[in-house]
Amino acid sequence: MSNHELPRTEETRVKRLPEKQVFDRAALNALLDDAIVGHVAIVRDGKPLVLPVGIGRDGDTLLIHGSTGSGLFREIADGRPLTIAVTLLEGLVYARSAFESSMHYRSAVIQGSATLVEGEDKLTALGILTNHMMPGRWEEVRDTTKKELAATMVLRVPLDVVSVKISDKPVDEFEDDGDDRAIWAGILPLRTVAGAPIPSAMTPEGTPVSPSVIAQTIKLA
Repeated sequence: MSNHELPRTEETRVKRLPEKQVFDRAALNALLDDAIVGHVAIVRDGKPLVLPVGIGRDGDTLLIHGSTGSGLFREIADGRPLTIAVTLLEGLVYARSAFESSMHYRSAVIQGSATLVEGEDKLTALGILTNHMMPGRWEEVRDTTKKELAATMVLRVPLDVVSVKISDKPVDEFEDDGDDRAIWAGILPLRTVAGAPIPSAMTPEGTPVSPSVIAQTIKLA
């Protein structure tokens, strides 16, 4: 496998709508760099369990974090198999039938196991995660305390076994499909936007909004 291509194996092959599968690692990186939430799935006591977590890419690995008090995170840290799904919904496809209507999205399914991030690497990883979710914020906030660091678990998952699927095509319509053209068909783009920043109850009146918040507000305007 080259540095620019995702694995083409039976394990990663998309079976439903395979024409939507892409193998460009840059597409995976772009998706993970735009997303801030993933869903981690494991099997516990013979039953599936899924948990949403904050994510952040570090090179060819994915960082996830949670509380050291989380039973799920403690179980994940033991190296058991897991799957992480990351999806960005980017539009609704309005066809002239409910059957043909669909969505525009980018999604990835990551398979593997996690390893614990410790020591100085843990603090570095927390900086990466923080700045991924809130660009520039790590440099603005106070230092993390030993107590906070001890209460937080950071795990690293390699991006070796991954399937990426992208749906971005126009509405399926044909000259002789017999559909009523009086019914509007097309794409409704969707995106996340930021509202006006709301100060906390104990933030003094007149305190300037942090540059990281302003930058994110502009980016998501």
